[in-house]
Amino acid sequence: MIYQHINAVRPISLEAALIYARGLGVTLADISPRLAQELNSAVKQVSIDPSSEKTDSFSTHTAGKVGVANDAAPYLIEVRRVTLHLSAETVGFATDLISDDDQPLAFRKSWFKKNNYSPEKLVAIKIKDKSMEPALYAGDTVIINTADKTPSDGEVFAVNYEGEAVVKRLVRDNGQWWLFSDNPDQRKYRKKICQGDACLIVGKVIYKQSERI
Repeated sequence: MIYQHINAVRPISLEAALIYARGLGVTLADISPRLAQELNSAVKQVSIDPSSEKTDSFSTHTAGKVGVANDAAPYLIEVRRVTLHLSAETVGFATDLISDDDQPLAFRKSWFKKNNYSPEKLVAIKIKDKSMEPALYAGDTVIINTADKTPSDGEVFAVNYEGEAVVKRLVRDNGQWWLFSDNPDQRKYRKKICQGDACLIVGKVIYKQSERI
């Protein structure tokens, strides 16, 4: 099948192209510019049903049912790329949608169902610094499940730390929760205790998109 696609013996489908792109760590446009353009056109027609809008208990922003309203990709749902706006000691948060040249993050409906994810609870943000290298590099994109705020030892979370959005590994040590950086330079990226209103979990990191291999 791969041989047939590479040698243009058999046309490549959007589903197959997305699988190749994720497996190779490249964009959909690198695999098929035509399919990338079709998907972009589909995403521009994303519809939100006003009657379904509600204010999330976890957030200060409103969210609706999200779907791709296009026959070319009826089985795909886009995850919003956003910038988080946080305040110190405040549980809720606001988001700004990001419009840029990046390819949309679209996943099969079956992926959401298999993992019990609600599309309106997922947001994608970019990593801003080097603190989580080599697991996450500056410029990488991660998806956060804002419905999952339960601390879990060794897992990576987005956290509101004193009003700043940080992505760190949560570690349980001596009865306390700590924010750890994966960067081996622990002098520069020191661990920080996570307790009280100064350290509020925004959500669990469930997926990453990176150009680093």
